[in-house]
Amino acid sequence: MKIIVTGGAGFIGSNFILQQLEQPNIDILNIDKLTYAGNLHTLEGVADMPNYSFLQADISNKEMMAEAIENYRPDYIVNFAAESHVDRSIDGPFEFIHTNIVGTAVLLNAALQYYNALSKECNSNFRFLHVSTDEVFGSLSGDGLFTETTPYDPSSPYSASKASSDHLVRAWHRTYGLPALITNCSNNYGPCQFPEKLIPLMVLNCLAEKPLPVYGKGENVRDWLYVIDHCEAISVVLNKGKLGDTYNIGGNNEMKNIDIVITICDIMDEKAPRSNGASHRELITFVTDRPGHDFRYAIDTAKINGELGWSPKESFQSGINKTIDWYLNNKKWWTAIQNNTYQQERLGVLSS
Repeated sequence: MKIIVTGGAGFIGSNFILQQLEQPNIDILNIDKLTYAGNLHTLEGVADMPNYSFLQADISNKEMMAEAIENYRPDYIVNFAAESHVDRSIDGPFEFIHTNIVGTAVLLNAALQYYNALSKECNSNFRFLHVSTDEVFGSLSGDGLFTETTPYDPSSPYSASKASSDHLVRAWHRTYGLPALITNCSNNYGPCQFPEKLIPLMVLNCLAEKPLPVYGKGENVRDWLYVIDHCEAISVVLNKGKLGDTYNIGGNNEMKNIDIVITICDIMDEKAPRSNGASHRELITFVTDRPGHDFRYAIDTAKINGELGWSPKESFQSGINKTIDWYLNNKKWWTAIQNNTYQQERLGVLSS
C-alpha cells in the first residue's frame, strides 16, 4: 500500500506517518513545504526506513504535485497540508487562502489527472482523503452537536479557508468523479504539537514560570481529541469510508478552556513543581479575547461509530498525562523551536 501524505511534517501528519509505518507493507511519501510548523525532527526515527521518503514541496506547485503523484503512483493521498492556527490567520489571512484553498485545488487537480490515467489502466481503488476541522461549522450555543449535515458558518480566516477547501473536495468528487472523502475533527492535542496551540503553550509556560494567558473568562468550550485516536480514525475512514461522504471525528471530551488550563496546572504541580513551591494556578492571567472567538464546538461521532465502528480510546485525563509527559521528556524537541521559530508570544491581536 503506497500513501502520499501531504503536510506530513506537521503535528497530525507526522503522528499519522509514524502510526502507519508501524504496520507491515506500507510505503509513504511525505510531501511538506516545511513552514515554521513543519518539523522533520519528529520523523527522525523513520527517516532512513526504505519504505519512507520525503519531498519538500508546496502543494500549490502544479508541476511538482503532478510529477510527484505520477511518479509515486499512490493508492491513497491523505491531505493534512494546511495553515492551521486561528491567531496567525488573523494576522496574515492570505497565507491561509494560498495554501488551504489554492493548494487544495492544485492537489485535487493533480490527483484527478492521475486517477483518470489510472482508471484507463485498471480498476482502481485509489482514494483521496481531505483532513479538515470542526471550525468550519462556526459556533454552537450551550447545547447541540455538530453533525455531518450541520451548515457551514466559519468565523475566522482560517476556518473560512478550510470550509472553502472542503467545498472544493466535494466539487471534485461530484463534478469529476474523484474518489474523495472528508473528515472534520475537533481540537487535537498530544505529542509533537507546535507550542502556539493552547495545551503545549500552557505546559511550556508552566515550565518557564511565565503567565498563562487565557482568552476572555476562559469559558469557551472545545471537544478534545488525542492525536493518536484521530490518526486511527483517519485510517479507518481511509480504508472503510463511503466515497463522497464526510465523517466527523471527536474525542467526546468537552471542556472549558479554563478547566483545561487548571488541569494542566495541577498536573504540573505534581510533575514539575515551581521553584518557589507555589501552585501553577497563580500564573493564570486573563487577557483580551480573540476577535471572532467561537463560543463552543462539540462533535457528534454517531456516524463514524455506527458505520465504521470507531470510537476514541483516550479519556482527557489519560491523554493529557501522556501529553505532558511527552513534553517533559522531549525538551530538545521544543527548545529547538524556541531558539529558532517561536517564543510563545501572543498572535492575532488587532491593532486599535
